[in-house]
Amino acid sequence: MEGKKISDLRELDTEIERIKGTFIRSKYASLLFRGHANSNWELSTTLERANCKGMFLSEYYVRMTRVLPSVETFTGVNWNVPDYSDRMRESFLEYEEFDRFPSASIYRYMVYLRHYGFPSPLLDWSRSLYVAVFFAFREPRPEAGYRSVYVFCEMPEGYKTGASDRPRIRGIGPYTRGDARHFRQQSDYTMCGNFDSEKGWHFHPHEDVLSKRRTAEDFLWKFDLPSSKRTDILRRLNDFNLNAFSLFDSQESLLETMWLKEHVLRLPRL
Repeated sequence: MEGKKISDLRELDTEIERIKGTFIRSKYASLLFRGHANSNWELSTTLERANCKGMFLSEYYVRMTRVLPSVETFTGVNWNVPDYSDRMRESFLEYEEFDRFPSASIYRYMVYLRHYGFPSPLLDWSRSLYVAVFFAFREPRPEAGYRSVYVFCEMPEGYKTGASDRPRIRGIGPYTRGDARHFRQQSDYTMCGNFDSEKGWHFHPHEDVLSKRRTAEDFLWKFDLPSSKRTDILRRLNDFNLNAFSLFDSQESLLETMWLKEHVLRLPRL
């Protein structure tokens, strides 16, 4: 997908206000944002990047629950995730299941897995534009001439249609009991699937659906900002205490932020 080239954060703010004023017709519609450190990268889940494109929902659930005992042992948390059963296998063969999955407890577990490196069908977004901008510019990436910020609105009119013969995207929402970084990053997630009448639901690339949008739903915009603005943008975000440490709150992110301040931004010492 080709992005619209813009020069700085001020121009990005103007574009977001234009989108809100021109396309958002419902008070229930919301914008989600995602940052890419290279404008050449496609929208893809970590499951797709693990060479598991098209994996069936039932197959992923089996993988997810097999590691559950290890996760519960090391986290000390009872995730309350049901074992895979014949009834669950049958439910994955039903068209309506895509609107029901995941349940609250399964969603909580899937979000945890996504944040800690287990390949996931969830595509992560933020409800904060500037969190997305931070992730776009967090890493040096000298090979990237431009960084991208994606803007997504699932239902600008406040409703959504669907057809069983086409893949579809479903927004799952921000409301889950998850790791603190889920709330720090104002995270939200979407899932894309396609229905096979014989084998049930399997995951499908978001990019394919968004590039073939046919109705007044699943709107996507892409804005490309020059990598040369990295230091200026990170300095502006840091002024609002938006950095790796505020988003992750870990020893690793503390030291990353210290390096940012001491070397990249070269902030004066008090």
